[in-house]
Amino acid sequence: MQDIFQPADYPDLLIGLEGPDDAAVWRLDESRALVVTTDFFTPVVDDGYNYGAIAAANSLSDVYAMGGRPFLALNVAAIPDNLPMEITADILRGGAEKSREAGVVIAGGHTIKDKEPKYGLVVIGFVEPDRMIMKGGLREGEALVLTKPLGMGVTTTALKQEKAAFEDVAEAVEWMTRLNRVASELAVEFNVRGGTDVTGYSLIGHGVEMANASDVCLSIEFAKIPLLRGALDYARNGMFPGGAFDNRANFGNDVKFTRRLEEPEEMLLFDPQTSGGLLFGVQQGNLSAFLARAGERGQSAWVIGEVTRGRGIEVK
Repeated sequence: MQDIFQPADYPDLLIGLEGPDDAAVWRLDESRALVVTTDFFTPVVDDGYNYGAIAAANSLSDVYAMGGRPFLALNVAAIPDNLPMEITADILRGGAEKSREAGVVIAGGHTIKDKEPKYGLVVIGFVEPDRMIMKGGLREGEALVLTKPLGMGVTTTALKQEKAAFEDVAEAVEWMTRLNRVASELAVEFNVRGGTDVTGYSLIGHGVEMANASDVCLSIEFAKIPLLRGALDYARNGMFPGGAFDNRANFGNDVKFTRRLEEPEEMLLFDPQTSGGLLFGVQQGNLSAFLARAGERGQSAWVIGEVTRGRGIEVK
């Protein structure tokens, strides 16, 4: 593809195929650019409404991860012939109401038939080019901040195996349906330049992408990583989605463990997240003010490590 579409031929394409970032960005003028992204997936919960809301929140997250403000979306859906109409309606309603919460208009979309339901959004947003957040924007000395706990993958896998506690599923759904809007706004307010959202590639996978793009090392303290309350138990019972093992195979060589962890603990770092939080670097001089401001706005934020000299990820 890059042989056909040379970046130099499209100077207004600020971010495209050549980088690892979360969305494509097209410059409109000196102060505005469009952020364009899409995402969709099969159900992670049993309830159609929550599935639709989670899928919408996840799709919107890529715009938030870039420091952008989404405003327009299109539905993308695959619906089996035998899926009851009321469930299809619940999925679309969940996506529509979550989008409305974000101030986003769903203006149409496209639906096909398939054997398994799939749903998500094409999302368009605005971003200021000089305040854009990118994976290559981390700087040595910054604090690493994470805005949602880990454990969505093992919890939803336990649900599929009918071994998840109701309260654990409810907690996971609450986090997965939570928008990353406030976290993004705070990041922009405090001049964050390096960040991403933590989704299918796991904390480690997305962290490695940022470390390599920024030419730094992410030094992470395992004890400071927030987990869903049932996550460690499900991990110890081996309830990992297949993607966790793919993530370890693809990114494991980029991680140095200087702290001895149980294998389930280590695997949680490779656990694929659905609609996970933002991970970004905050300048140390701004950290106290950032955390205070996050508290004022009801935004969860955990400092899980720092950006140091080197390459890849260190877990200690």
